[in-house]
Amino acid sequence: MMAASKPKLLIVEDDAGLQRQLAWTFDDYAVVSAGDRAAAMALAVAEEPGVVTLDLGLPPDANGASEGFATLEEIKTRLPHAKVIVVTGSDEREHALKAIGMGAYDFYQKPVDADTIRLIVDRAQRLYALEAENRKLRKLEGQSPLAGLVTASRPMLGVCSIVEKVAPASVTVLLLGESGTGKEVIARAIHDLSPRAGKPFVAINCAAIPETLLESELFGHEKGAFTGAHKQVVGKIEMADHGTLFLDEIGDMPMPLQAKLLRFIQGRNFERIGGRAEITVDVRIVCATHRRPDELIKTNLFREDLYYRLSEMVINIPPLREREGDAVLLARHFLNLASQEGGRDQRRLSADAQAALAAYPWPGNVRELENKVKRAVIMAEGDQITAADLDLPATATGGGLPPPTTLREIRERAERDAVQNALHQAQGNVTKAAKLLDISRPTLYDLMQHHNIRA
Repeated sequence: MMAASKPKLLIVEDDAGLQRQLAWTFDDYAVVSAGDRAAAMALAVAEEPGVVTLDLGLPPDANGASEGFATLEEIKTRLPHAKVIVVTGSDEREHALKAIGMGAYDFYQKPVDADTIRLIVDRAQRLYALEAENRKLRKLEGQSPLAGLVTASRPMLGVCSIVEKVAPASVTVLLLGESGTGKEVIARAIHDLSPRAGKPFVAINCAAIPETLLESELFGHEKGAFTGAHKQVVGKIEMADHGTLFLDEIGDMPMPLQAKLLRFIQGRNFERIGGRAEITVDVRIVCATHRRPDELIKTNLFREDLYYRLSEMVINIPPLREREGDAVLLARHFLNLASQEGGRDQRRLSADAQAALAAYPWPGNVRELENKVKRAVIMAEGDQITAADLDLPATATGGGLPPPTTLREIRERAERDAVQNALHQAQGNVTKAAKLLDISRPTLYDLMQHHNIRA
């Protein structure tokens, strides 16, 4: 069997001398050789090489190409992801083009030039490795712990763990996180994992509705309550009876309306605008904001008593730039969706696209990423999505983190990730985080200061 540490290369060539020459050329590959179709297929099935070089002139049709084409077809059937490079004579260009049409990755004409064929094989191997990584990412998508949430990063998996614990309880939940981090996805997950699953999930964006209409949207109104109120309208709170009410961007709710919402939360009853009948509902409240409640309270933009009512459980959702690996995973997910919706062939992320996705700081978070991918699907001309298609710089810039290269950098990255993960699990409580890391509080404070991490 081949060495597992080297990429696998199968050379199909009936000339024993050329076999040896090619094997010497690829000394950093795990190389096996075959001289006919039967031997080639036996090795292909046993070793599953990522790249195959195939001479079309194989016995018993050494002067033709029928046996070579049959071998190509069988290899592509058994190993659909393998990159096959066909080797032809100088006057057999039509054979090469036919092979490409049958699924060959590339072709090369004899006589063999070691540097040129090495370049072609190396390029094929890089593509094969990239596609294999993308297939792994697609499998990870199906393992997401919460419906609708695509993640494999430690911080978000910590959030998922908290959601699974909080959802069955009846507590009010406040979600904190930057715009575009997926707060509504988390809110829906809380609802779907709760005893209220199957009941209404009603969402309202407090920042998207004018102040004069927001009260009516929430509480409803009676016919004739104000000019234009031609009929009775049931509000969002009433619609959510026995279910979950999601108040997005609660930090932008006007102060007068905050007082009325507080009264409702305290008694779970209210009156429609212009009405006298008291309406009682059974509603679980989940709120979200991209703003910092402590700063809003200090500037008298948010009621402190309302905050304490809404924050029985606070969940901090990390931005995309702190969710290592998720940018590529999400991009793959959105590409799959675009392919399904548009009936297009599956697009792949090029190596420079993956590097750019990982390095970009994503100020607009998942929402920005989704828009970038939609743009790329429209702009891309081939079956690969590049950094240029995504409108991203091809090299790491801004707040992106390049891959660590030295042992010191690797240790620094691991230490920073461990501290962030512990703080996420402890919901910012430094004492609890220090216990999780089995270190003292002063030591944790020193690490936080060293890595510029806030609780």
